[in-house]
Amino acid sequence: MNKQISIEEAIAKIEDGMSIMIGGFLGVGSPNQLIDALVEKNVKDLTIIANDTSFVDLGIGKLVANKQVKKVIATHIGTNKETGRQMNEKELDVELVPQGTLVERIRAAGFGLGGVLTPTGLHTIVEEGKQKIEVDGKEFLLEKPLKADVALLKGDLVDKKGNIVYDKTARNFNPTMATAAETVIVEAEKIVEIGDIDPENVITPSLFVNYIVAGGEK
Repeated sequence: MNKQISIEEAIAKIEDGMSIMIGGFLGVGSPNQLIDALVEKNVKDLTIIANDTSFVDLGIGKLVANKQVKKVIATHIGTNKETGRQMNEKELDVELVPQGTLVERIRAAGFGLGGVLTPTGLHTIVEEGKQKIEVDGKEFLLEKPLKADVALLKGDLVDKKGNIVYDKTARNFNPTMATAAETVIVEAEKIVEIGDIDPENVITPSLFVNYIVAGGEK
């Protein structure tokens, strides 16, 4: 199977109302060319699962500013005033999740787990509506798995089979998100031949990747 497709073909697979995981931390490690193409296509009513919504004029922030997002599940929105404005004006549903909890919920979906137990959020508004479980006399919140229709990732080196190497801390949420979506699309800074990447350096194996698009290369 040839996994390499054009950005236009990749974006054609994303429809109104879908849930999308997007890798990155304040835009670092985000597939910004794929995001820009999403903005151009003007797909609507998206649920975005990400660490943050970046900045108004960068990455995920562009989707929010263009009012293509109906819900955001993220750890913070403090760097994007437009996300905050839309939340306060009830134009956007924002679910804030502690960072460790967010990545563990995604991991739980990827690993086929029924959820994770955490003390984070006990006795705060975070616990509202959630089940509490006692283990060895200690109380935990049950946080349920979090999955998506599509994951959009950014890789540094990607071979034509879909094995991914990330650029240092640009790895962030990308590898975990690769396991928790029905369709995984990676924007590659550089696409190399199969065998060019030492297997010991592969972070995300090709079996998790459905499609590859050229990012840094033209």
